[in-house]
Amino acid sequence: MKWLRCLALVVALVAMGTRAHASGAHVVLWHSYRGDEERALIEIVQRYERESGDSIELLAIPFEALSAKLDAAVPHAHGPDLYIEAHERLDVYRRDGIVAPIGAGFPDEDIAAYDATSVRAVTLDGARYGVPLSSKCLALFVNEDLVPKTPDTIEGIAALKSQLPAGVYPLVYDTTTAFFNAPFLHAFGGELLDSQGRFAFGDDPGVRALTFIRSLATSHVLPEEPSSTLVVQLFSTGRAATAIEGPWLVGDLKSDGTSAASPQGGPHEGLRYRVEPLPKIAAAGNAPMRPFLTVEGVFATPQGATRPAALAFARWLGRDVDAAIVRARVGHQVVTENAAWAKMGSGADPVLRAFHEAAEAAIPMPTTTAMRAVWVPANQAILKVLRGEVSPQVALEEARHRFEDVTRPLAPAASPAPLLVLLGALSLAGAFLGVRRARDPAWRAAVRKSLPAYRYVAHAALAIAVLVVVPLVAGALTSLFAGSRDHARYVGLANYLSILTARGEPLLSHGSFYLTLLVTIAWTIANVSLHIVLGLALGIALSRPMLKMSAAYRVLLILPWAVPSYVTALAWKGMFHRQFGAVNALLHAVGVEPVSWFAHFSTAFAANVATNVWLGFPFMMVVVLGALTSIPKDVLEAAEVDGATRWQRFRLVTLPLLGPTLLPAVVLGAVWTFNMFNVVFLVSGGDPDETTDILVSEAYRWAFTRDAQYGYAAAYAVLIFLLLAGGARLFGRRLQGEDAVA
Repeated sequence: MKWLRCLALVVALVAMGTRAHASGAHVVLWHSYRGDEERALIEIVQRYERESGDSIELLAIPFEALSAKLDAAVPHAHGPDLYIEAHERLDVYRRDGIVAPIGAGFPDEDIAAYDATSVRAVTLDGARYGVPLSSKCLALFVNEDLVPKTPDTIEGIAALKSQLPAGVYPLVYDTTTAFFNAPFLHAFGGELLDSQGRFAFGDDPGVRALTFIRSLATSHVLPEEPSSTLVVQLFSTGRAATAIEGPWLVGDLKSDGTSAASPQGGPHEGLRYRVEPLPKIAAAGNAPMRPFLTVEGVFATPQGATRPAALAFARWLGRDVDAAIVRARVGHQVVTENAAWAKMGSGADPVLRAFHEAAEAAIPMPTTTAMRAVWVPANQAILKVLRGEVSPQVALEEARHRFEDVTRPLAPAASPAPLLVLLGALSLAGAFLGVRRARDPAWRAAVRKSLPAYRYVAHAALAIAVLVVVPLVAGALTSLFAGSRDHARYVGLANYLSILTARGEPLLSHGSFYLTLLVTIAWTIANVSLHIVLGLALGIALSRPMLKMSAAYRVLLILPWAVPSYVTALAWKGMFHRQFGAVNALLHAVGVEPVSWFAHFSTAFAANVATNVWLGFPFMMVVVLGALTSIPKDVLEAAEVDGATRWQRFRLVTLPLLGPTLLPAVVLGAVWTFNMFNVVFLVSGGDPDETTDILVSEAYRWAFTRDAQYGYAAAYAVLIFLLLAGGARLFGRRLQGEDAVA
């Protein structure tokens, strides 16, 4: 009976553990930390559990999915009690019921424990919604070997150009985005949005700031068309004396075996650098450059805000000095707790301390929903000015008009009565036809006879209904609404009316449905035509029996099709870079001036087409190779005996016999190309000025970059579906007519 006593002891221990666990509260925390940040969080949570007796459940969610997960779970009283997120979406989360004032988690007596900027970031309309944990902003990375002493002003950094080795830039940063140019704007006293959420970039300070940035570009202080990837490459290889970047650059430098710094800021191997707050601008009256600040905090959901244990843990997570030190030293975070910096003293990471100093002068990123709509028009205005297309005044005024167009009030609510009447009429008509059919004996007999066949296709019909029909119906219904998911209102056909009337602008104005449709048609015709020509030529060449190593050639030519399209698109985008791209390097080798491929519609369109042709010709080549094997050799031999030339045999025999196989492939290729989002979005990104956007990328912009107008984007999707369905139907009828004539 010894085993019974052991079993009883185990049961007793489990029961004691369950009661001990039940004595403490259970708090669920969602976060998107990875690597060192996650390890630091786990370490301090384990200490809190030992000291408090509460249980903290951590759930790591990918950064790009955290917002969607919260949006799907929290409004329905599911999800976490707390979550760690950037403060930028605070207004959206409040509107959607995802966040609540944190109350006891951040009492008044704790305000002095944090830097004032981070407190402002988590405060909205006088209420504190989160406990600040860490901050991120831009700072100045300085190559110590090239710049022993950092100049006080941007003009001083620009003056280093004459002292630096050839091919080394005084300053690099991503000049193509408003986020990285915001410190210049703030130094001149401007802002992207005013306190009422109106576009303020076009005011006088914005014009002056953009003029100053343009002067840096034209004097070659900055590289041409820099991107974040290029900034990392130039600074890490010593071809840039200084760089304006965020703390994420430290990780990129560490990951490079030839360019790294120790956590204490000393040299590790290769590049030696230091980090300092952004300098002043003499042209702006020696005003300091003030970057945007992003504060990561722990926020409470509406259900979590009612739980004292969750609020107590949130307060401890940000307020405990030792926990903040762990997050700084292990997680490499720029913590917001003041006492932690005092306690770390000289032992603090100098890189993190520099970012902490930079954060004190930073401006918290506005949380208003209008910020989501300001980036694209501001970025387009900056690109136009840097390329010398228009003056800053003209570019910013155009950006203001586009911002106001995107953020204009939604269509008024409409009565759903007409839709309900129509659905009712259709239901009655369907019921009438169903009853009429059911009363027909011949029809009932035919149904009974077909039941075995229906059983074979039932699973396929069900799959199509769930995967195709239901999403189409859901999209069509979404297109009849406007507003956010939880604050949508029925507007009937207003979205369609707005699209088809070009939002009250000229029919072929910038971004109109009709102009984008013309670009989409031209894009489809150009790509499919080149796919057919190249596919035919290569397929016929590879099918020749005398060709040696044809199998190896086939494998090599299919490789572009096998590589994921986004990888190919990004590679081609790099090859079309004006200054460092392989295409311009080849042009330079033959004496041709470098081309700014994405500065003009014709060249940007050509770059997109070249990329998509590279991706698409293998499919058509494989179809041609397969079709050629089905052509009887005796037909070709008979034509040769009759005296037909090689061209005549191809035009009058081979090509007609390829038609039945090639035409469906052409239709499929046209549909794919019509909706080829990856290439347009990743290669040109719609540049210049969104003129190379096609319908599907325009729909994407309405859904994700223009104040999340999902109903408007759904209307675009429905129109795209109707265009493709109608085109396929017309093409099918034409084929049927040709077959009947034949």
